[in-house]
Amino acid sequence: MVRPVCRVMLCAVAVLPVVGMGAAPSRPTVVELYTSEGCSSCPPAEAQIGQLAKQDNILALAFHVQYWDDLGWRDRFGMPEALVRQRQYAHTLHLPSIYTPQLVIDGQRDRVGGGESIGLAAWGAGGGKAGVPLDISVHADSLVITLGAQTRQAPCDVLLLSYLSEATSKVTRGENVGRELHEFNVVRRMRLLGSWQGDSKTFTVPLNTVAPDATAVAVLVQRQGQGPIIGAASRSLR
Repeated sequence: MVRPVCRVMLCAVAVLPVVGMGAAPSRPTVVELYTSEGCSSCPPAEAQIGQLAKQDNILALAFHVQYWDDLGWRDRFGMPEALVRQRQYAHTLHLPSIYTPQLVIDGQRDRVGGGESIGLAAWGAGGGKAGVPLDISVHADSLVITLGAQTRQAPCDVLLLSYLSEATSKVTRGENVGRELHEFNVVRRMRLLGSWQGDSKTFTVPLNTVAPDATAVAVLVQRQGQGPIIGAASRSLR
């Protein structure tokens, strides 16, 4: 498994306003960071996510992988699903290897995280992108995710991700020994809700099935086979 020392790049995040059913569909640029508390090259990429958390045209999500745990520090946010998703991107994007910190933009291209900041235009985030009619609301003890009708689409997966907006970890072993890590938008649980092909559809999810430490949720609409992301929205839970 390849774990190279990383170079330069920037990423971003925000809890974004939900697109209403009556508004023209638009979406943020989605940036996924693949990271680990056990990787000494990852803290700069985590910091970039925090710096860009205020941007309302980018949604960034941090997926913590577990393959650095064998160096002596177990990442408390590590998820087996993160490695599965990262490996699928390597296949879909024809990449030679997986690595951290890796950034995947809109499910279509990757960059190395960390280093100097670059302009948001490099992320394709210069303005509102066409999306799908997508709404996230809370009713009683449930999340209600509504996708409006649109022209017929290729089959898409509808993914619900619950995440922790901010966390601090004190590392006592491994490559980051002695460091206090500040982490942002850490994905805690990922769930496939179903499929969408342009038809009007509603998913109801009990709130007690969301990760208990999550402070927000995001919904991604992504071409099946982990292709391009064509829809995204997020909502704070508290």
